[in-house]
Amino acid sequence: ANFFKVHDQLKTRLKANPVPIVIPIGSEENFKGVVDLVKMKAIIWDEETMGMKFEYLDVPAELVDTANEWREKLVESAAEANEELMNKYLESGELSEKEIHQGLRIRTLANEIQPMLCGTAFKNKGVQRMLDAVIDYLPSPVDIPPVEGVDDEGNTITREARDDAKFSALAFKLMSDPFVGQLTFVRVYSGVLKSGDTVYNPVKGKKERIGRILQMHANNREELKEVLAGDIASVVGLKDVTTGETLCDLDSHILLERMEFPEPVISQAVEPKSKADQEKMGIALSRLAQEDPSFRVRSDEESGQTIISGMGELHLEVLVDRMKREFNVEANIGKPQVAYRETIRKTCEEVEGKFVKQSGGRGQYGHVVLKLEPLPPGGGYEFVDAIKGGVVPREYIPAVNRGIEETLASGVVAGYPVVDVKVTLFFGSYHDVDSNENAFRMAASMAFKDGMRKASPVLLEPMMAVEVETPEDYAGNVMGDLSSRRGMVQGMDEIPGGSKLIRAEVPLSEMFGYATSLRSQTQGRATYSMEFKHYAEAPKNVSDEIVSARNG
Repeated sequence: ANFFKVHDQLKTRLKANPVPIVIPIGSEENFKGVVDLVKMKAIIWDEETMGMKFEYLDVPAELVDTANEWREKLVESAAEANEELMNKYLESGELSEKEIHQGLRIRTLANEIQPMLCGTAFKNKGVQRMLDAVIDYLPSPVDIPPVEGVDDEGNTITREARDDAKFSALAFKLMSDPFVGQLTFVRVYSGVLKSGDTVYNPVKGKKERIGRILQMHANNREELKEVLAGDIASVVGLKDVTTGETLCDLDSHILLERMEFPEPVISQAVEPKSKADQEKMGIALSRLAQEDPSFRVRSDEESGQTIISGMGELHLEVLVDRMKREFNVEANIGKPQVAYRETIRKTCEEVEGKFVKQSGGRGQYGHVVLKLEPLPPGGGYEFVDAIKGGVVPREYIPAVNRGIEETLASGVVAGYPVVDVKVTLFFGSYHDVDSNENAFRMAASMAFKDGMRKASPVLLEPMMAVEVETPEDYAGNVMGDLSSRRGMVQGMDEIPGGSKLIRAEVPLSEMFGYATSLRSQTQGRATYSMEFKHYAEAPKNVSDEIVSARNG
């Protein structure tokens, strides 16, 4: 990575105002440390201790000029914080370390600048300096307004970040730990939380007892007796708390603003590699869904598959990998069966269904004549009883309807559910002894299937309303790609900042793999969202493919 190139990209692409606090010494595999522009010292990390130890040295000779140039820009940025600092800078051309911190903090809190640092998390170099910058420049809990929430009556109330205020906290993350079970990470907004306390969850209306309180340090943990306002800790022993819920004082209820989790945009089918893993996979998926509210699991009634949904293909890949690592469940993932539908395009004026069985003793006799008509999209199913003169007795008419409803679940084209059809029962006959409900149910089912074959049956596919937000440079490529996926581009709007919003209607079956494709076309700069719009008739070539795949 090129630090200075990224600095320029932050300006041009994100319209940010980055101010480097450090510059790198070396890059990529030769990255040794950073030059701290505030202290004008080099910080070199020790390779043997994986960056746990570091020392301050003089700036390397080859970087002195570059460091002086960027320090000048840093001091200038700090001086612009207020008149006092600007006057001092103009008089002496320099600011003290304390004044630089003060100026950068004022401007960062006002959102005028963004301090920029670099490092490598993998080798643990630069991380400590970045955390120091968080403390130096970002707002502490007392720098921001008191947190707002609502009481039991729905009135807006606030809690100040003080230890002597009534307790309030937000559970923002759940995690399964192999040693202690479920960990709930909480951020305390006001008051004090002690192990053994009983607190109230206003979302569920339940009390919760706090077990152990742990301070997490990467893979180490330290047990605490209490946490104070502004602290983050993890709690063991909460039974019924999910991500985004509030915990508060038993006598002073407050419901903090809930986290909003976006709807998933991608779904895939998942199945265990062996039968033995079936139950383990169910437990693993429910645990992962508990931890991550943007991940959903459901069972598809039509295809019988387990469908996992998330925020992108990478999101689902990571979760499947976690299943393998944390729960020892090997799983195959594939694209789910698309929920196709079937309907008719013509009216079938008259179709007969007769179910007759004579086999000694009591027989079976049911006879119906139906009329099938297409309904407009979204019309569902409609049954009309037009029997005159009792040719089909009243008590058998519900059985006729039930027989048709059961048949609707599997159409004649490829076995998908049938929609948008009106069925009129207008004639039939019965036998005094042999007729019964089952015979009329069977007769209706036979007549419906026969009538559907004669009424130009077609396959319907789900169409998605897709919105893509992309930089203008890539708009042509994105539109071309949507068209190649049988999409209909319906419009393009300007977005502030020079981006374009492209609206299109695309069949769901063509949208699998779109997240990866869009990322590679736009250097990861475009985003998209999609939601179900309506069903539309599938083209003949697509329909034929689906039928042959279903019939194997």
